[in-house]
Amino acid sequence: MTSSSLKSTSINLASLAPKLGGDLIVKEASFPTPNPNEIVVESKALGINPFDWIVWIASNLATSWLTFPAVLGTDVAGEVVAVGSAVTKFKVGDRVLSLAVGMDKDVNSPARGAFQSFPIVSESLTSKIPDTLSYEEASVLPLGIATASAGLFQKDHLALKYPQPGNVKPKGETILVWGGSTSVGINAIQLAVAAGYDVIATSSPRNFNLLKSLGASAAFDYNSATVVKDISSHLQTKPKVSGAIALGMGSAEACVAIIGSLPSIPAHRKFVSIATGPFELDKFFAHRRVPLSAMPGIVGGLLVWVLKMTIKTTLKGVKTNQIWGTDVKKSEVGKAIFEDFLPEALGAKTFRALPEPFVVGHGLESIQAGFEAQVKGVSAKKVVSEHTLRGIMNVHLLVPGRSEKWTCNAMLV
Repeated sequence: MTSSSLKSTSINLASLAPKLGGDLIVKEASFPTPNPNEIVVESKALGINPFDWIVWIASNLATSWLTFPAVLGTDVAGEVVAVGSAVTKFKVGDRVLSLAVGMDKDVNSPARGAFQSFPIVSESLTSKIPDTLSYEEASVLPLGIATASAGLFQKDHLALKYPQPGNVKPKGETILVWGGSTSVGINAIQLAVAAGYDVIATSSPRNFNLLKSLGASAAFDYNSATVVKDISSHLQTKPKVSGAIALGMGSAEACVAIIGSLPSIPAHRKFVSIATGPFELDKFFAHRRVPLSAMPGIVGGLLVWVLKMTIKTTLKGVKTNQIWGTDVKKSEVGKAIFEDFLPEALGAKTFRALPEPFVVGHGLESIQAGFEAQVKGVSAKKVVSEHTLRGIMNVHLLVPGRSEKWTCNAMLV
């Protein structure tokens, strides 16, 4: 089916935030048209990440380039309904998951945000999913697996070897995943194991069994007063250590201390990929914005953190880099994961779609409730609002003004 034929039979709706942090309102919007290498997906499930509500209340801090009204969201699972003229790997009717990049600086396109009924997505950032995997389960993956992949495999990060969907020979190298029960951490453990690496990870004790079921050889309590010392001692028994990925508050400092304490690591492997900033914005969520009075403290705190980290990394001889998950679209990593690895691994059930979805409601109206549930926190789960569509309707979640991973699915009735 072409995009033009869909337009003649479809109603397009948008869920708009009229101002910074304003309540989302559903309104009619135009129907998207894909470029040659893009596809249009009828969304059945949409994932909510912390980044979504951060942009909603603090776009001037997180995505100052973003123009409004904007469509938020990166995680979509659904059915292909239209393909661009150059698309060769997908056809109408395919069940897929995809990473939407509409909020990226070099894209900045409402039609390419995930929170709509028919988002436009890139062919190279889309994976077919098996019939045995529900849309709700599939929608927990895109940004989590992309962020983990960027930190593990990109040349300017850990630059590990790519995962294989089948059995892979152990490489005799160990990596540390700090924050293993987060959405990114769960994906990072599985990807590294599928690439042949030994993985040790941190979480709270209640999630130790989860980490080990994913393939981690050891799990440590990140709240323990001796965790840095314990992990350092453990890693000293390993023949080769290949760096760390840091997820969660305080993780960067801990990982730098650990990796920097291991004298046997080659200089190019003294590396920490960082996916979390030095401060949290949860306390501002109730106010729907970050007040101007808080800006000096946030900016000042960031500068102090950067200075301290620079001193620590220099003294320890450790290099770091901040992860931006959607950067995989700019390198071969996107294809290696979304095309070469994930479809076969999901079909063979050697890669698990986790965290488990946690349903908070139905319809686009529940997306805002999904934001609230995400802020409150759900351990080792992803918030889900069911998004099964009845009939063909395109619903955008737009945010005008400057205003561990979750799933949002919505039902139009």
